[in-house]
Amino acid sequence: MSRNKNSILAWATLIMIVMGIILICLGAFRYQDVSGWGFAAVGVGFFANAWVFNALKGRV
Repeated sequence: MSRNKNSILAWATLIMIVMGIILICLGAFRYQDVSGWGFAAVGVGFFANAWVFNALKGRV
């Protein structure tokens, strides 16, 4: 399987979406205090980065 730029960005996008979901779930279900807000905020940041990576596919 060849690894070109688009496939690398696709894998990075998928991994970042999975990590974002995990972090948001940790913030929502595991930590009920202020640290939960931090986990959820970082998870949303992962979603934003994944959106940028997805937008870069085909342009780099």
